[in-house]
Amino acid sequence: MKAWFIRIVVTVIALFIIAFWQLFFSSRPPLTTDPATLAGDGSQINYCELPVLDGNGKLAADIPKGNTPGCSYSHFPLPILAECTEPLVAGAADIRGLWIGVKGKHKGHVERLEQCGRRTVVTSSGLIHDGGPNSTLGETSNDTEGAVVFTLGDKEYCPRTSASMIWNNGVLDFHVFGWGPVVVKRYLEGEQLVWEYADGSTTHMNRICSLPEESKVPAPRGPRYSLLKG
Repeated sequence: MKAWFIRIVVTVIALFIIAFWQLFFSSRPPLTTDPATLAGDGSQINYCELPVLDGNGKLAADIPKGNTPGCSYSHFPLPILAECTEPLVAGAADIRGLWIGVKGKHKGHVERLEQCGRRTVVTSSGLIHDGGPNSTLGETSNDTEGAVVFTLGDKEYCPRTSASMIWNNGVLDFHVFGWGPVVVKRYLEGEQLVWEYADGSTTHMNRICSLPEESKVPAPRGPRYSLLKG
């Protein structure tokens, strides 16, 4: 009995070490966001003027995947799918635009949602999560969560994330790792966008046309434990 207990403990410790290494020390996905998109200023756009999805421009699969640079972008970037005009797929609700939380745990949360064909991009709080067909990486989002858990010297470490974005009768389901359970949902409820987050919260959001001043530069996130000072 004691030997089995020791084996179980060793196995659990080994799995924890593997998971920790994968989250924080595995190689980061290549940054494939167009440099001009990251360098541009997305705060100058009127987000109530949505692109016309008439099929006369690029398809979703023609545009490089957007993902988070490092643990966060430094300022709110230009839209990833600005040149895409592919009509939305059947079963997808049109949730494009800029939204702000007005009810629920995440009041004041601001996010930009882009859609084109089967592709969806969420830009918020320093992060860019992009799911669907693209010209550079896989269909699941493959970037970082953004909250810096610790630093080693001058280098920041935030966990990697991966999720698929699948429409389910007007509800956008985020499946962890692309094949796991649903951890996030977004859907329309009247004129509001409802965001069910992985922490168990539900936030109702209203559409806005311009980016609030406080959202232009993302606030640092995470505990940022300093393990080795540079």
